[in-house]
Amino acid sequence: MKLSKKLALLLILGGIGAHAYADEASAEAGKGAVQIYNYSTTLDIKRVISVSDTGDECGPVPARMTYEDSQGERHVLQYQVMGSGCSNG
Repeated sequence: MKLSKKLALLLILGGIGAHAYADEASAEAGKGAVQIYNYSTTLDIKRVISVSDTGDECGPVPARMTYEDSQGERHVLQYQVMGSGCSNG
């Protein structure tokens, strides 16, 4: 297969994957947008639905938590956590 055909196939598949990821993120967020956490953020968390995996990176990495508040509404909160990929040896 020629390089141009491989490149075109890669672009098509990447575009499809990006749309699928965007649809999933929209469904996860529910009605509202993603809220960015800071120290002054007031949280009303009744039940945690899911927490994203941070992977094996070393250093601060973004994480997302989907939760339900006391009114039964779903929210997505983005915050920073320390990655678990740092070694102490």
